[in-house]
Amino acid sequence: MLAAAAPQAATPLGVGDRLFPYLGNPGYDVQSYDIAFTYKGDNSKPLDAVTKIDAVATSALDRINLDFSHGTVRSVKVNGLRAGFTTKDEDLIVTPSRSVVRGEPLRITVEHTSDPVAGKEEIGWVRTKDGLAMANQADAAHRVFPSNDHPSDKAYFTFRIRAPKELTAVANGRPVLTTRAGDHTDWVYRTAHPMATELAQVSIGRSTVLHRQGPHGMDVRDVVPTKDVKKLTPWLDRTPGQIRWMESKVGRYPFENYGLVIADATTGFELETQTLSLFERDLFTRPEYPKWYVASVMVHELAHQWFGDSVSPRTWSDLWLNEGHATWYEALYAQEHADMPMEKRMRAAYARSDAWRASGGAPAAPEGPVPGEKISIFRPVVYDGSALVLYALRQEIGKEAFESVERQWVSTHRDGTATTADFVALSSRVAGRDLTGFFDGWLYGKKTPPMPGHPDWKTEAPAK
Repeated sequence: MLAAAAPQAATPLGVGDRLFPYLGNPGYDVQSYDIAFTYKGDNSKPLDAVTKIDAVATSALDRINLDFSHGTVRSVKVNGLRAGFTTKDEDLIVTPSRSVVRGEPLRITVEHTSDPVAGKEEIGWVRTKDGLAMANQADAAHRVFPSNDHPSDKAYFTFRIRAPKELTAVANGRPVLTTRAGDHTDWVYRTAHPMATELAQVSIGRSTVLHRQGPHGMDVRDVVPTKDVKKLTPWLDRTPGQIRWMESKVGRYPFENYGLVIADATTGFELETQTLSLFERDLFTRPEYPKWYVASVMVHELAHQWFGDSVSPRTWSDLWLNEGHATWYEALYAQEHADMPMEKRMRAAYARSDAWRASGGAPAAPEGPVPGEKISIFRPVVYDGSALVLYALRQEIGKEAFESVERQWVSTHRDGTATTADFVALSSRVAGRDLTGFFDGWLYGKKTPPMPGHPDWKTEAPAK
């Protein structure tokens, strides 16, 4: 006689990401999110929320793990039937009323709260002076809503936001419906392209939405504190021209619309949330920032719409593909529009490259985050240190071949995910020779290889 097996304890799972082992979850593929938030006008109080996830099971499941923390779960249903649930670390672990078979469609409905008061080392909701915005990179979307919070599982999004009638709510994608009733307004937005959870954006505040026409008649919309419209408009007028410039380098803009959401908050960063990049108000209003610098930062986040948003990293170790490319086009724009030579910037980066590698790892093998500081993976080695890899590639294969790699990269992998190995393979095909050895040194070496065409460039010794 065999004894009955004891039920397994609820355990946090992950997709095995080297930098974030418990991020994401195996066993299903999310197709879409439908997320409803009710904001009552106080950004220090939790929002009521309902998250509906449509997915397909990729394996048989007795339990379904979701990433979620920093909120209270009230109920969970799977395919319309109430399900059991518990939490463990940063996972919401759901037990459906019956086991799920491989290939089965799933509708997971979670009633929960979403708390905008973050811990000191985390992000998610950003509390602005007049409301809220989102900053979910790298792994903070699950502090806002239950999800498969890993960029390898992109999905379509619908946002439904109820807010007091005097406020404006905007989210990724296109507006679908606006309904005013009594003391509140309901807003609905939907993306036309799949999106990684880290790129979700919802802005609620005393804002004005400005529209201007971009290339091909596309809608360029900006979300601006109403009190700052006049002050910020000259900066926002630059965006259509910046889009045209990026299109001249890598091809047509990949999404349905674009614009900036300018938050009256101090974050210390700007963020490439899909179709609606997040910017601090201070970037445009503080006099110590040179105009060329502000414009190049705008291009950095715009470039991410191709590199990081449309083509998303398969793992967080592929982050250099996002930030290296955005830094590259930021620097190229500054060279062409402000007489800031790319070569001078890259030579300075080369000098510091060994120190960056010593302190943060190689571009495609970054060290993990500092405990309690998850965004610490965003180190200099994935910015200028990774743009330096692209400069070396252009030196190695020539300008024409390099530009072909860039265009083919964003067209081949549009709306998908890709890896460092994919970039190496494409570059090798375009160059007509195996570049594996070249990339091994530049992407994984502890020491920076010699720069093609610049034998005189030297690295500085890392500080001891």
